[in-house]
Amino acid sequence: MNKIIIHEVGLRDGLQMEKQIVPTEKKIEWLKTLTKSNIDIIQAGSFVHPEKVPQMADTDEIFNYIYKNNLKPDKVTLSGLVLNKRGLERALECGVELICAGVSASETHSMKNTGMSVSEATKQVIDIAHKALAREKRIQVSVQSAFGCGFEGYIHPKKVLKIVEQFLDAGLKTISLADTAGHGTPDKVEKLFSAVFGFDDTVECACHFHNTYGMALVNSFVAMKVGVKYFESSFAGIGGCPFTKNPGGNLCTEDLVNFLNHMNIRKDIKIDNIINIANDASHFFKQDFSGIVYKNGPLPEFVK
Repeated sequence: MNKIIIHEVGLRDGLQMEKQIVPTEKKIEWLKTLTKSNIDIIQAGSFVHPEKVPQMADTDEIFNYIYKNNLKPDKVTLSGLVLNKRGLERALECGVELICAGVSASETHSMKNTGMSVSEATKQVIDIAHKALAREKRIQVSVQSAFGCGFEGYIHPKKVLKIVEQFLDAGLKTISLADTAGHGTPDKVEKLFSAVFGFDDTVECACHFHNTYGMALVNSFVAMKVGVKYFESSFAGIGGCPFTKNPGGNLCTEDLVNFLNHMNIRKDIKIDNIINIANDASHFFKQDFSGIVYKNGPLPEFVK
């Protein structure tokens, strides 16, 4: 297995589904705690239109506050999601280190999410990626709805792999496959990621699983075995895509860390920090989320 890199997306993908606006001060409090947990990458927000996703209206302010006050440890990378050229401009102005941009393999989801066809969105993402690279930024491109679509149902792997090939032809080697609708199953995960590695064994793959049908953690295990390096997850399992049908929560960070710990992987991550944020988020929103460990505590270590 590669070294497992955890990309915490709760402050973006997690919060974007919630109608109750989280105050900027609370987001910064959670972000500061995450930076002290040894999580590798933290997605602090998305540079989208505030009317479409009001929860993300303070993204620029959060990045500027963290950088201005030198609150980010050197070993932590802050990422931000962009959907278009204006979003990229804002991210660059804020000094975001890792730019994330993606296109859906579903025509219906693509139109709802970006107002563009898959072909149009793919060209735009490649253009965004090249502009980010020209500014010496790290870039991760993704294929959303890679394992199925809430509107269209089955998405043929050929559609996904066509986009992946376009990314690779454009020189983009960090590629995420996102299970936006939560339709992924272990067999699909193994076949699709294996096919990507078959194109180019130097590609660095990321995965983004939703837990709509309870498959997120097992899909992650299969992805690890195939060679996926980056795992996107959110505290408490909070989140989902507001532009898909039947949105489900994300792969839960503390559940993933608990799982990894018992495989003697990434025992450096301070799981208590993440559990504290998950509990705080549950109290703030006055609801339970799909995560398990924040409710029951980590599985105890037993003497063997």
